[in-house]
Amino acid sequence: MSVPVRIPTPLRKLTQNQEIVEVDGLTIRDVIENLEKSYPGLKERICDEENNIRRFVNVFVNDEDIRFLEDAATQVKPGDEVSIVPAIAGG
Repeated sequence: MSVPVRIPTPLRKLTQNQEIVEVDGLTIRDVIENLEKSYPGLKERICDEENNIRRFVNVFVNDEDIRFLEDAATQVKPGDEVSIVPAIAGG
């Protein structure tokens, strides 16, 4: 099952400047793995060496932060949209 994934501007150079890409997956973990297969180099910018989503990267299914759901095990279903949002720090 394919879901749309919204790619943030800093990572679009890895997706041929596409803002939204379609990726198969039943969970966020699957989606990230399939993003890497289609767009090499993307996973290392989203996940750390232990395969956990980096703390400065927020991932949403629809408008829900996956950290408040089941993290990378959060399931996606038809009609869902995944958004990858880098955290912004400021002062």
